[in-house]
Amino acid sequence: MKNNEEKDHDNNGHGNEKEVTIVVNGREKQWSEKDISFEQVVKLAFDNYVDNGTTMYTVTYKRGHGEKPEGSMVKGDVVKVKDKMIFNVTATDKS
Repeated sequence: MKNNEEKDHDNNGHGNEKEVTIVVNGREKQWSEKDISFEQVVKLAFDNYVDNGTTMYTVTYKRGHGEKPEGSMVKGDVVKVKDKMIFNVTATDKS
């Protein structure tokens, strides 16, 4: 069983996930998962995610999948990733 588990987590490009290019705040990023969360998008934009109650993040996207090719994300949201999908992220300090 352990061999199957190791195979499922193979990072040598032999897994089920296909790497795509997404654009975050104008910078191309490689992404290998089917979905991306609000927090993951923020981390790609700013290298970290601060959840301190005073920093607010706004995430919008376009060129997404079928039924909802564009929209916005809030904390806790997850969207399906598509090659060349565009994310714009801004941070605002409420202090």
